[in-house]
Amino acid sequence: MILMNDFKRHVELLHVELQEAMERVLQSGWFVLGKEVEAFEREFAAYVGAAHAVGVANGMDALQLGLMAWDIGPGDEVITTPNSAFASTLAILRVGAVPVFVDIDARHYALDASQVREAITPRTRAILPVHIYGRSAELEPLSQLAEEHGLMLLNDACQAHGASHRGRAIARFGDAAAYSFYPTKNLGCFGDGGMIVCDDPARYARLRRLRDYGQSKRYHHLEAGLNSRLDELQAAILRVKLRHLPAHTARRRAIAAQYIAGLAGLPLVLPEYDAEAVWHLFVVRSRARDALSEFLRERDVQSLVHYPVLIPEQPAMPTPYVRGSLPVAERCAAEFLSLPIHAELTDEQVQRVCGAVREFFERA
Repeated sequence: MILMNDFKRHVELLHVELQEAMERVLQSGWFVLGKEVEAFEREFAAYVGAAHAVGVANGMDALQLGLMAWDIGPGDEVITTPNSAFASTLAILRVGAVPVFVDIDARHYALDASQVREAITPRTRAILPVHIYGRSAELEPLSQLAEEHGLMLLNDACQAHGASHRGRAIARFGDAAAYSFYPTKNLGCFGDGGMIVCDDPARYARLRRLRDYGQSKRYHHLEAGLNSRLDELQAAILRVKLRHLPAHTARRRAIAAQYIAGLAGLPLVLPEYDAEAVWHLFVVRSRARDALSEFLRERDVQSLVHYPVLIPEQPAMPTPYVRGSLPVAERCAAEFLSLPIHAELTDEQVQRVCGAVREFFERA
């Protein structure tokens, strides 16, 4: 079976380095908010081009803490995307704010900046674009809108470690960027983990407090924060994997280019090649999505459907969704299919995937 993620092979290739890192933590006798976390925060901030980084428990907490640090709360509106993991919206709901969904553009599958402008009201406090599948949203117009209206721009870069837009890292746009280190991410740990980065030293100091019960020093709580701390073991693991991330990203880009060439001419909507994307997922669109997925399974190729239900359609949302409100997102949710892409995938496996997809359409 050609897997979406080959975790076993991934660990085998890094086994010696990972074992050394974990042993270092075990020997230290310190397991929460220590030297490993501090070192990883510095290294990750440098990697994504930010001045400061704060390690937290997961990507959703990173988003929530970002909203909290900018005083976004009950009654405030946050403009965001309807096609994403539910965590991006759940972070908004957890601070008491109101998510306002704007349709996506059919090219990047991210927020359509022209529609964001129309959605801004006197209650709007923030824009939260999701840089989905490892590709940046159109950040220049979103940044201009945020500056023009005095809004926070909080980047959900949980799928976009190291991605950039027109030569500038995602973290160089807006106020802050949130990252997830869930195992399936391009930079993933062996459990949950997250990071929020920013340039403002005052916000950085507040984020550090907020992740640790809101305390400025032990037993001195300036505000009500969270218990959201990246642990030493995960930080040590991530430091190892961060060293290999540039090479892994280059491999993902090479695989994406192979897919685009190998699947050309088929009745599929392929993503445009983007050298600044980090290709967390390789997503195609097909009206025969479900049949294609089943055919691939029969050919021992794993595929996945990411986000078949739009966030505003989820039963957990407080407001019922009216079908037709977000036509591009609805169409994409019905047609998206993710093909395997990861650093351990071989050229031969990529060609097998392309061959299986071609065989499906030839038979059809």
